[in-house]
Amino acid sequence: MHFKGMHIVVTGASSGIGLVSARMLAERGARVSLIARRKEMLDEAVASLGANAAGFAADVGDKAQLEAALEAAAAHFGPIEGLFANAGLTGGFTPAVSFDPDVFEQTIKVNLTSVFWAIQKVLPAMIEANKGAILVTGSMGSKRGMAMNPAYVASKHGVLGLTRAIAVEMAPHSIRANCIIPGFIRTEALDRIPPEQADRIAARVPQRRMGSPEELAEVACFLLSDAASHVTGQDWAVDGGVLESIEV
Repeated sequence: MHFKGMHIVVTGASSGIGLVSARMLAERGARVSLIARRKEMLDEAVASLGANAAGFAADVGDKAQLEAALEAAAAHFGPIEGLFANAGLTGGFTPAVSFDPDVFEQTIKVNLTSVFWAIQKVLPAMIEANKGAILVTGSMGSKRGMAMNPAYVASKHGVLGLTRAIAVEMAPHSIRANCIIPGFIRTEALDRIPPEQADRIAARVPQRRMGSPEELAEVACFLLSDAASHVTGQDWAVDGGVLESIEV
């Protein structure tokens, strides 16, 4: 998977899955535009990636900021040929009867609406080029219900549906859209939980371990690359078998 100067935008790119994926893409020849809202972390991330990377600070939940960042990225590296819409919120864990409507609305805006905004912004150039790759970060919550997390589950079901709709509509233009489904991936958030809790989580995975960001990034790179030229409209789990387990 060599990207030969392909311009790919990664949102939520200042840490975790986004940063590891951006690094892997840059190492394989892509010009990578990183978008994230925490400018200091974003600047550090870009500095670690070298000349093939540039950063554009934006809150993806703000349409004007997101569109300005995408315009700046295109001005810097040229037309956007790949989009990895990875930014998202957890939405918090609260019973549905007492879930904060403002939190629900913000979670939907960041996790679902902003993905549509980003896709809508990059599509014209992709249609003109008759080529493009879109990858959206879903969740096991895209496929299953989860108690006390209605906003997150609704948003992640939504991005999977959005991905499928875009894939079908854009297929005649040779633009692909897929949804990657992370399982329990050892990111900074999971590293902060107590070891005994981490052990319980790992025990739920059929492989009896959590995945690494690098394992997920390898699949993300594949789905963004020409190696996946006949793959579109798919949800691709990187979960060690969790979604196929009766234990979930």
